[in-house]
Amino acid sequence: MDRTNLPVARPGMVVGLLGGSFDPPHGGHAHITREALKRFGLDRVWWLVTPGNPLKPKGPAPLERRMAAARELMRHPRVTVTDIEARLGTRYTAETLTRLFALYPGVRFVWLMGADNFASLHLWDNWEWIMEHVPIGVLARPGQRISARMSRAAGEYARERLRARAAGRLGRAAAPAWCFVNVPMDASSSTAIRARGDWAG
Repeated sequence: MDRTNLPVARPGMVVGLLGGSFDPPHGGHAHITREALKRFGLDRVWWLVTPGNPLKPKGPAPLERRMAAARELMRHPRVTVTDIEARLGTRYTAETLTRLFALYPGVRFVWLMGADNFASLHLWDNWEWIMEHVPIGVLARPGQRISARMSRAAGEYARERLRARAAGRLGRAAAPAWCFVNVPMDASSSTAIRARGDWAG
């Protein structure tokens, strides 16, 4: 495929992937990105701004608007905001990862998510395949510490959990591997921002 405008990564690099609709992007996204860079031994983080979330019935704001807002918010030399899923034509995380593995041989990817998403990971398409094929870095979100630790994914992959003190090894760990870290809280929420009317689709 045409590699124009796709993110650049060299073999051996560790790249964290933060997927989401970013509808809208907010300080919480930026906060967990900076924490992930520090905690998980990552060289880069890519924000994968999705065309749409299969688990949400209502479509998000136009992709171009969300991309522009994300780039305005997340100005960091080691963070790239990309619409690569739209370019690849993938809709589900497992599909996206399969394509990324083929496009970037030798690059080590880590899937990043807030604890709220990890708590519902078992609802994702091919979620067990995701656990088996990419290390996962889970960052605490307000009110979701317990639900993440008690989730189905946490239970079924309890033996593969890296303790927080070993978080820096996650980027080099072989899947399945996941790590939950407590980070200072940022209660920003896309849902709350939309509810206030501060972000009209």
